[in-house]
Amino acid sequence: MRRNGLRWLLAAFYALAGTMHLASPAPFLAIMPDWVPFPAAVVWWTGIAELLGAASLAQPWSLNLRKAGAIGLALYAICVFPANINHFAIDMAREDKGLGLAYHLPRMLAQPVFVWLALWVGGVTDWPWRRRS
Repeated sequence: MRRNGLRWLLAAFYALAGTMHLASPAPFLAIMPDWVPFPAAVVWWTGIAELLGAASLAQPWSLNLRKAGAIGLALYAICVFPANINHFAIDMAREDKGLGLAYHLPRMLAQPVFVWLALWVGGVTDWPWRRRS
């Protein structure tokens, strides 16, 4: 029950994030590292990836599709980490420190949790609650 509830919560989170990427890309463009080519396209495609991942987690019919979506969202969370680091650096360089350490440090620590959570709720892994035979 816990896994199913978190699966729906994570799907809702990624659906909202994907919608925000598409509807209001400016905040995401502002934190994009300079070395990323075609930043507007990257923000658009990340929104699409989040929506597809959310849909694959939410659908109840195919465990294989759910696992594929979970792996996709885990890879997504890894791929956007440079933007999170860039946002941290941009904010810390500001005179007022932007959102500050109280926002950025938990966000940095949460990123690996999002990777694991996608894999766990998608049924890709049972770690750390593996059933012992």
